[in-house]
Order: sequence, then C-alpha cells, then structure tokens
Amino acid sequence: MSLPNPPNSPPLPYLNAEFLKSPEARIIRILSEYLEPETRLRRHRIRDTIVFFGSARSVSPEQAGAELELIRKGMEGSEITREVQAKLAHAVQQTKLARYYNDAMELARRVTEWSKGLTGNHHFIVCSGGSRGMMEAANRGASMARGQTIGLNIQLPLEQEVNPYVSRELIFNFHYFFMRKFWFVYPAKALVVFPGGFGTMDELFEVLTLIQTKKPSKTMPVILFGSEFWDEVLNFDALVRWGVVSSLDLDIFHKTDSVDDAFEYLTSRLEKLYLSPKGLEQVKLT
Repeated sequence: MSLPNPPNSPPLPYLNAEFLKSPEARIIRILSEYLEPETRLRRHRIRDTIVFFGSARSVSPEQAGAELELIRKGMEGSEITREVQAKLAHAVQQTKLARYYNDAMELARRVTEWSKGLTGNHHFIVCSGGSRGMMEAANRGASMARGQTIGLNIQLPLEQEVNPYVSRELIFNFHYFFMRKFWFVYPAKALVVFPGGFGTMDELFEVLTLIQTKKPSKTMPVILFGSEFWDEVLNFDALVRWGVVSSLDLDIFHKTDSVDDAFEYLTSRLEKLYLSPKGLEQVKLT
C-alpha cells in the first residue's frame, strides 16, 4: 500500500501523466501495450484466436440496400448530374461489397459454435480490429453464437468507434500499430481476410511475410475470402512469373467464395494442427 504524497510534492513517477506521455517514457508505453493485453487474455484463459481482417468501410446488406434505394428515389424526376451518378455508382458497389458482410458474420458464427463444442485446452475465439464493416460482422457472428469475441482497436486521428458486438471485457485499445499487430498474430491460429483497403493489405502482407520466412513456429491457415475481389486487386501469379516469390508460397493461403468451404477448411486444418494427437505433440515442441 503506497503512502500519500506530502502536500505540494510532485507526483510519483509512475503516476505522472505528463512524464508517461513524454518521448522518454515511450518504452513504458510499449511495455504497457504488451503486458496489459497479456494479463487480461490470461485472466480470461484465451490462448487461441481466429483473426478476421477486412474493410471498415463496408456496411451490412440492409444498410447498403436502403442507401441505394434512397439515391434512386432522389433521382426520380431530377436532373442526373455527375455527382449523382458518382453517388449511385458508389452505392451499387457498396451493395456488391455488402454480401461479404453476411459471409463474415455467418462464418464467425459457425466457427464459434464449433469451438464452443470442443473439449480440452484449445478454444478458438474470433478476433477482429474491433471497428465497423467486416470487423463488426465477425464480432457480430461470434456474438450471435453467444461466444466471447475480441476487438483490437487502434487510436486514430479520427476516433475509431468500437462496434457493439465485441465482448466488453475484451476490448483492447492501442496507440502503436506494431503492438496491435503483435496481438493479432501472437495468439492467432488462423486468419480470414475479407476485401479491404490499405490497412487490410498491410496486415495481410505482414502475415504472409511472417509465414513465408517461418517466423512463427506455428502453422497458421490463411483464407482469402472473395475471389472476384482478390483476383482483380492482387495478381499473385504475376509475382511468381516475375520470380519474386515461389509458386509454393501461394500455398500459404486458400482462396474461396463459400462459407461452407471456408468453414470446412478452417476446422479441418485446426483439428489436424492443434486438436489431433500428432498436432498436440508438435505444439508441445514449439
């Protein structure tokens, strides 16, 4: 028990907010973003996660449909300007992207139900970046199955709101992107990547690089969900043709458009890697 400070004395160093925000205290802040999540995850006995990446800008099919209908109604009897055409094109594209929201939600629900039925030490908890869009869909699906679900939020210049489906006791807030990435990868046993922008690409390629260079001693199945999007946005075959990656490197991930296929791939791989006697023996050795 600490004694109260004498009157007019400076605060204790570890209670000095001004010092803790200073450049000199950066290492303390970094350590805090390692130790606090570690302590909380251990308290809740969470050691295995399935991480869902994807765009925060996507919306649910219901919201996308409503916004598209609103624009179309506003166009009736009005002049169709370039601005209106651009809004219509964006709304149409949002409805196309929105189908993946339902897929992410359904896959997260199913893997959570599957995980809750497991016995033993391994239970796989759905984890996302905690914001809207595909991240919300993943947390929402896990919540529908009455499972715990994690949100690793990041402080941004424009405040990023945590979606309402993250388990309240498992909301984590980070200042440093690299510490947030550490907690994405360290407990992860599998990753599912839905269509997304710069942030999703950053996370995807960091994970692919780590697996390619065998930095994690564990094996992590990776799913790229949405072939139309990935085939248009990223030309992995070109990387092989140019000789900058091996054709074997493309085996790191599994591309699919089906929730059934993604669920089957995830559960079969996780059972083999972490739930079978051979898999458990390999886990003990790593």
